[in-house]
Amino acid sequence: MAATMVKDGNLNYSEDEEENYSDDGDWGDWKADDSGVGGGEEEDDDDSESDFLCLFCDSHFVSCDLLFEHCRLRHGFDFHRIRKEMKLDFYSSFKLINYIRSKVAENKCWSWKIEADDFNDVKFPWHEDKYLKPVWQEDSLLYSFADDEEDEEDTFDREEVMEDLRKLGDLCIDVEALGETSMSNNDKCNINGNKDVTLLSNCNGLKQSSADDLIVNGKDAEPKVCDGRLVNRNIKKVNENYFGSYSSFGIHKEMLSDKVRTEAYRDALLKNPTLLSGSVVMDVGCGTGILSLFAAKAGASRVVAVEASEKMAKVATKIAKDNKVFNDNEHNGVLEVAHSMVEELDKSIQIQAHSVDVLVSEWMGYCLLYESMLSSVLYARDRWLKPGGAILPDTATMFVAGFGKGATSLPFWEDVYGFDMSSIGKEILEDTARLPIVDVIEERDLVTQPALLQTFDLSTMKPDEVDFTATATLKPTESEAKTRLCHGVVLWFDTGFTNRFCKENPTVLSTSPYTPPTHWAQTVLTFQEPISVAPASLLSGDDRRGAIGTKECPASSIHLRVSVARAHEHRSIDISLEATGLSSKGQKRHWPVQIFNL
Repeated sequence: MAATMVKDGNLNYSEDEEENYSDDGDWGDWKADDSGVGGGEEEDDDDSESDFLCLFCDSHFVSCDLLFEHCRLRHGFDFHRIRKEMKLDFYSSFKLINYIRSKVAENKCWSWKIEADDFNDVKFPWHEDKYLKPVWQEDSLLYSFADDEEDEEDTFDREEVMEDLRKLGDLCIDVEALGETSMSNNDKCNINGNKDVTLLSNCNGLKQSSADDLIVNGKDAEPKVCDGRLVNRNIKKVNENYFGSYSSFGIHKEMLSDKVRTEAYRDALLKNPTLLSGSVVMDVGCGTGILSLFAAKAGASRVVAVEASEKMAKVATKIAKDNKVFNDNEHNGVLEVAHSMVEELDKSIQIQAHSVDVLVSEWMGYCLLYESMLSSVLYARDRWLKPGGAILPDTATMFVAGFGKGATSLPFWEDVYGFDMSSIGKEILEDTARLPIVDVIEERDLVTQPALLQTFDLSTMKPDEVDFTATATLKPTESEAKTRLCHGVVLWFDTGFTNRFCKENPTVLSTSPYTPPTHWAQTVLTFQEPISVAPASLLSGDDRRGAIGTKECPASSIHLRVSVARAHEHRSIDISLEATGLSSKGQKRHWPVQIFNL
């Protein structure tokens, strides 16, 4: 069947004729004869594009239905559902399309604010008449979106839609080359004037829970629209995949072989007898049960090992029995294994709220917060830990430093058996400016001093404080009195078993480039262009000209603004990075904000 397409709302042409329409809106070889009837030569180009352009990306379609299905599946934006639920007539829908087109053209995230006591009185951001003017003069979608809906009856449940709006939270777009934006508490959705709903500040998931500015950049990001319900829709599937991934013994061997990791926990549990002796201990995410075994050995009166992976829960049970510490009718030990997520623990075992003396967990992921397991640990703290009970570790600290050429693949490609293949290295470097890299960075490859980025007190922090925006200033390494290129930043973390709870033997687990490597390595974020840096002492008195951060005018420091937040993809995180170079005379140069998804 030949596809039907529309040009300016009235011209239909067949699948064969589609080939004559070009990307820029011209009609190619299509010529009008004296009678005004078009004619042209046929071409065998099956890759030509139609004139229905996606609202959020550069995809073209042969019909409105295909376009809207693409928007629903690819970008999470269900145009027909929104029209029905919000009772949008033709003109309101017309305005909505222009509103979205205008926001995408501006390269800005956007959200809506609804204040209504009656749904009929709701005024949406696109109600203004200015959105009756097409953003594109030849936008075929504007004249075709309602062709097949004129005779449809509109079913509408007012109470259901109001409930959906309360859950909706936000519509937002992450677009390529997002500019700098900020959010305030006024940007929170207020339903019926009395209920704040935390909004996604962009569709990469960066969240804002305070009045602080949030810098975002969707460079090379696929535009998406999402609402609160879509964020939660696949959580169960993601959890199944996540816990299933820990069924691999290879992962556990890697973690157990990480001496820095395992011995830090061992020392905290075995070398603090006043904390563990006679205590009730909960191990969240026990895996093989190694931390629970340490706790049992340290003299705990009860150890509850919580594991969401069915396979690993069985493995931990078998290991506990083999080591004669399991607690059941046949074994007189202290360790019990609960196959459950900690949020559903009371469905699996009998345990009273606030009955745990010590809560222990190895929850850290890459860049500390990847996997988002910290939220589960905080839930366990608030639900099961006694007031004043111990949480191990009890602090976590993130650090940042700038890295140089040695931490990239450039040196390798510059000399491959005597041949220059640096073009490959440069291409790889460009790609890494879009994606975070987990790798071991050596101290010698750092070109700045480290700086503290963020600290967490796990005993007192609130769950929403997992998402944060912080600043740090990087100063070039003084020992290197020369100009060097900073190609990006490296993030790492330390967790502390402090003397607040570990009074006999406090210890620190560090993933720093200055200490032996761990399986976490470090997280590398590459700048889109390297920044030339030099110590202020080397630049003092110089009258340098040129753009700050170049070889002619190196920066004496780099000011960073970093946001880390849980992404809309469950258990992933988004990192936004903004760099500002400062000269020795206080002049500044800003670089575009970058977004990385881990």
